[in-house]
Amino acid sequence: MSGAESLIGAVVLVVSLGVAAQLVADWLQIPSVAFLLVAGVLVGPQALDLVDPAIFGQAGLQAIVGLSVGIIVFEGAFHLTVDRVREASREALGLVTIGAFVSLVGTAVAVKVVFGTTWPVAVLVGSLLIATGPTVITPIMQVVPVRDRVAAALETEGIINDVTAAILAVATFEFVIASQSSPVVVIEAFVARLAVGHVVGIAVGGGTALLLKRWHLSADNALQNARVVVLTAALLAYALGSMWLSEAGIAAAAVAGIVLGNAEIPHKEEVAGFKGGITLFVLSFVFIVLAAQLSLGDLRALGVGGLVVVIVVAALVRPLGVFLSTLGGRLTVRERMFVGGMGPRGIVPASVATLFAIELRPENPEAATVLVGTVFLVIFATVMFQGGLARHFAQALDILPMQTLIVGGGRVGRELAVRYESRGEEVVLIDSDEDTVERTRADGHRVVHGDATNATVLEEAGANRASVVVAATADDDVNLLVAQLATTRFDVDTVVARANQPDNVEAFEDLDVETISAGFAVADAIDDAVERPALAHWLSDSGRTGDVLEVELSNDSLVDRTIEETADKLPDGCLVAMVSRNGTDRVPDSDFRLANGDHLTLVCETNEAMQDARRLCQGG
Repeated sequence: MSGAESLIGAVVLVVSLGVAAQLVADWLQIPSVAFLLVAGVLVGPQALDLVDPAIFGQAGLQAIVGLSVGIIVFEGAFHLTVDRVREASREALGLVTIGAFVSLVGTAVAVKVVFGTTWPVAVLVGSLLIATGPTVITPIMQVVPVRDRVAAALETEGIINDVTAAILAVATFEFVIASQSSPVVVIEAFVARLAVGHVVGIAVGGGTALLLKRWHLSADNALQNARVVVLTAALLAYALGSMWLSEAGIAAAAVAGIVLGNAEIPHKEEVAGFKGGITLFVLSFVFIVLAAQLSLGDLRALGVGGLVVVIVVAALVRPLGVFLSTLGGRLTVRERMFVGGMGPRGIVPASVATLFAIELRPENPEAATVLVGTVFLVIFATVMFQGGLARHFAQALDILPMQTLIVGGGRVGRELAVRYESRGEEVVLIDSDEDTVERTRADGHRVVHGDATNATVLEEAGANRASVVVAATADDDVNLLVAQLATTRFDVDTVVARANQPDNVEAFEDLDVETISAGFAVADAIDDAVERPALAHWLSDSGRTGDVLEVELSNDSLVDRTIEETADKLPDGCLVAMVSRNGTDRVPDSDFRLANGDHLTLVCETNEAMQDARRLCQGG
């Protein structure tokens, strides 16, 4: 077989394995990187010997990996919008500064103590393992619906620390291979590459945004042009940055992605979807090729020490860095524990470590073994365990909030959002009016701009994992269609619709959704104010801390207990006001025994007590 045919066969095999790994990962809902790594090792020279990375040549492999990393970093940065960062700006800042520093120092010390390497080599390994990266974090967030502030912190950390790790590792590597250099060269090289990356990235990103806006006015095939131009911009930013100063291209690609992602360019959503598909393709290809180049001898050479370093990095350094960097932030203790347990490493440390090892091995084989062996062992362990167990970990910590979608960002929708969020629920509003969207975002709510009668918009907002959908617009036609989509297409458990005209109530009820007639609701509120003034005042007080909660009993430890016995287990300030069983409501006496599936109406003085009572009744 000729060299060209061998190369074609290797490329086709790698691409096929990459697609298969993506399909299996989607089916099992875990990051595809785990399967890509295993596939690469299996087809590499160490196992089946079907793909030999040497066929690409050293220069060719470096070019392929570099351009691929540029596309991947650009795509991740494209989604790093200002609104996204605001979700967890304080936590993200801590993770990319204090957290990164703790990771660098902690990992370097562990490598130095366990393997006895020189400090420059230990710092080189520590620099690379700062990175987590969107290639492993984003797939986890897609299957683990944590609060936006948690996801935003992790995703922002991954994108920025990818750049930090790559540039710092290159700067450190220059010090490692230059025996007479001063440590100051590391700082100088880091700052220089960061500066070049910003200059090139802003120029390419800004110029591309202007070009797309002008083309949109005259070009007939603007969507196709936009896709091609944005992809070219990613490659151009990386290439220009790298030509100016080696490895500055990663920073340039990231900055260009951020600039374009925050610019108002035509067909932005379609471009993002196209670019995401390209990223999956190059990610699959590069990860398999890099893993095929991995020598199992490097992993065996580390011995027990390698496992010790992995445990220190994942179970000690990462949680410590997260704890210190999130002090005083908005994350709860359990959310901080989850972030501390989510530090999977991705494409940047794998690619850079592989390329460094090739250059380092002839002169210092021991350092090359420690470098590539430690990096890949940490990648394997963190992706397999942290990525694969992420959802179970989040469930054990009870940090998966109820998702509530509210269609309509008017006065009613915003008031509902305030109430639900005060109870600890995750709320997303949807509205098609730009002014309303901006006003609602200014109030601190998460908003999706779009037409909620479009199933794609509902899906983007999270309808496929919502437990409640509220259609609260002033347009009954919109509310009716939203309710229909929520019940038939997304199978949402609870759908509540606002009927502005009494004549339309029957149409809503035909859909079997809970219907609130605006006119009747006002009459009920007036009646409550007259007949039950204290309760009405408490329920309508926007500054209250408590509320009335209805929850289904599923905790076996409370089944067959009396109301008196249950009251002893409920948080202080909570009482059982009503029990609903088989469609019958009753006010229970102290001897009434509860059954599995009973719906308990609880009156709670504080939101904290209400959340604790919910967890107790549901077995949390």
